[in-house]
Amino acid sequence: MIAKKKNGKNLTSITEKVMPALLFLIAAVSILTTIGIVYTLLIETIEFFKRVPIMDFFTGTVLKPLSQNPEFGVLPLINGTIISSIIAMLVAGPIGIMTAVFLSEYASERVRRTLKPMLEILAGIPTIVYGFFAFTFVTPLIREFFPSVEATNILSPGLVMGVMIIPMIASLSEDAMTSVPNAMREGALALGSTKLEVTFRVVIPAALSGIIASFVLGISRAIGETMIVTIASGSSKNFTFDITQSMQTMTAYIVEVSGGEAPAGSTIYYSLYAVAMTLFVFTLIMNLLARYVSRKFREEY
Repeated sequence: MIAKKKNGKNLTSITEKVMPALLFLIAAVSILTTIGIVYTLLIETIEFFKRVPIMDFFTGTVLKPLSQNPEFGVLPLINGTIISSIIAMLVAGPIGIMTAVFLSEYASERVRRTLKPMLEILAGIPTIVYGFFAFTFVTPLIREFFPSVEATNILSPGLVMGVMIIPMIASLSEDAMTSVPNAMREGALALGSTKLEVTFRVVIPAALSGIIASFVLGISRAIGETMIVTIASGSSKNFTFDITQSMQTMTAYIVEVSGGEAPAGSTIYYSLYAVAMTLFVFTLIMNLLARYVSRKFREEY
């Protein structure tokens, strides 16, 4: 028995020493993966800018990578990405925040338990399904009222992306509102405020940091969306602000180029990495902004 106890203590001692190192290695995998991705993007992007002037890339309004005289202006892609994201947020923002207000302030516990999982089903639908829905249903429906809308356009994928983002904004905003102490609601009601006044003058301002963070994350999600815009918006690299026309986003361009349009080692091949780096910087800025907003406007209760 003494020998068994000694062996058990030795095993415990070895486990206590090995586990921290093992956990550190597991945690380091994500960091090393991020470093590897950034390193790859950076090396290939530098190779691209050895062939194309950086100013031509960031200020050019013409993108013709397969032309005999190729041009690599990225502004048409940035323009398409921003416009589709704005359309998506115009849909997801108001609907998401109003849904969160209903779930947090007006719905009974039973209704909330029923509606919230149903709402989150939207987040589980594959984006390629959303893309076909935008192309085969939303676009024909819009063209019934506005025949001038092109078969592929930036409007319908923007609208459908907004539907896709609603659960993210509604869920995060509802969590932020629910975390507001009931004492604040009861205090406002005791002073004679109506339910609506309590919601819009007490609860929403108190949960503002979480609500704004959900909006910023929603924008980041819209910027990074790929399949919906690839299917429903087409591949026209137009630099225009007309939402009825076809446009291409940065993610859709990456799909097009990586799908075999460019041989490895060509300039168009390296342009894939330059666009990917631009997209990476965009999403990084949005995530940093979300963290800043959360800390800046966070309320301590």
